[in-house]
Amino acid sequence: MRSDVSGRRVGAYQEPGDDNVAETAEELGSSGPFAVEITVRGYETDTQGHLNQAVYLQYAEHARWSLLQAAGIRQSAMVERRIGPMTLETTIRYKRELRAGDETQVSCAFLWGEGKTFVIEQTVTTADGMVAAELSAVGGLLDLDQRKLLPDPRAAFQALATEPALLGLG
Repeated sequence: MRSDVSGRRVGAYQEPGDDNVAETAEELGSSGPFAVEITVRGYETDTQGHLNQAVYLQYAEHARWSLLQAAGIRQSAMVERRIGPMTLETTIRYKRELRAGDETQVSCAFLWGEGKTFVIEQTVTTADGMVAAELSAVGGLLDLDQRKLLPDPRAAFQALATEPALLGLG
């Protein structure tokens, strides 16, 4: 394995017992306020028998839309208001293999700052709480007519949500 500039190990996944990585979601401190359960399906695995790397993105997207729906934000309402979420950047850190039949939980938490973008932190954990992957995405809300990011995505989400606390909004 090689290390990136921050000293973290980089590779397909981290070996159990590696002292440089968190072992469970609790150690990460990011179990997240919202999570969905997903069972790895056989057709989602690759020739090595583990979850295909592109499927992690699908799991993350499913958790994001599930969180928006739980917060009371419907995709149709966003389209009616001519806005839509967009992903600007995604980073995935693979920690453990996932295989067909594994039960997983995908957490999702929005982190808000100032300006046009926000961060979505997600953790994929196994049924026994082991971290399989960490995902971090930078997103924004696009004005579908002007094709530009909204200046305040927090305000737009706040206006649409019936349960804004689920999104980390007061």
